[in-house]
Amino acid sequence: MKGIELTPEHPLDRIADLGAAAEAAGFDAAFASSHYNNRDPFLALDRIAARTESIRLGPGVANPYETHPVTLASRTATLDEVSGGRAVFGIGAGDGSTLSNLGYDRDRPLRRVLETFKVAKRLWAGERVNHEGSFTAIDAGLNYSSNEIPVYVGAQGPHMIRMSAKHADGVLLNAAHPDDFAWANERVEEGLSERPDFRGEFEFVAFASLSVAEDGDAAREAARPPVAFIASGAAPPVLDRHGIDEKRADAIGERIEAGEFGEAFEAVTPAMIEAFCIAGTPDSVTTRVGEVLEYADGIVAGSPLGPDLEEAVSLAGAAIDRGSRA
Repeated sequence: MKGIELTPEHPLDRIADLGAAAEAAGFDAAFASSHYNNRDPFLALDRIAARTESIRLGPGVANPYETHPVTLASRTATLDEVSGGRAVFGIGAGDGSTLSNLGYDRDRPLRRVLETFKVAKRLWAGERVNHEGSFTAIDAGLNYSSNEIPVYVGAQGPHMIRMSAKHADGVLLNAAHPDDFAWANERVEEGLSERPDFRGEFEFVAFASLSVAEDGDAAREAARPPVAFIASGAAPPVLDRHGIDEKRADAIGERIEAGEFGEAFEAVTPAMIEAFCIAGTPDSVTTRVGEVLEYADGIVAGSPLGPDLEEAVSLAGAAIDRGSRA
């Protein structure tokens, strides 16, 4: 997979333009990030679908807390229908600091994610579903036909990664540093050792924050917002792996929860950018992409992409192509 994440913090017409540009730049998948404080990701994906012909489309990633899992399954099936069978179901536990703004407790995340896509697969197959677990569904079904849709789980922790490799079609690993992929590759192999043959092939995909520009300093500066969110939600072992102070990461999370985004972004350190974003010039991004693809099967270039989005789409596409050949 050569994918791109587009964040609907921008008007949807611009997102559609960027999606069309991404397809022209050779990307084969486009994900719309899913946060309540941005525009609706499924509406954004519909706009992209109308402007493109072949690129696969999905939320990157939806969470099954703020939207009921059965509703998510139906929205994804609708996207598949309007796009001519191009939908991908990106599903994950969501960002804890953002969900807390809505009063949601991210309870039993692994079970919630697993049950969500298992139920979705049954609904897409035309079944009526009764489910009682981390959520309830009573005689739920879709009143229209649907195709089978591939499921990619957004993951960072070891248990979610292993579960993905055992049960899903792919994992979108929220990481950007080769050391994290070396570690995650072992977790993927553990899950694959328990994967039944009938589930078919599995794709290990880097869902990496990426910021590229001819001006490397500008690219790193543009990386501050997404890195703040990533650092604040990173598990202690991940922070330890990169020598990042846990208290500082927690403080960034507290500022995000309080809506103090400027202060949170300012608190991001160079070490955090190095750990959690592929950021710099086209040459440095190419090098890092090549290092990541020593472990991953594909890559999704995630937010922010760069200080100039339109330019960054083509720069990122070219850097990924060069990195994959390295």
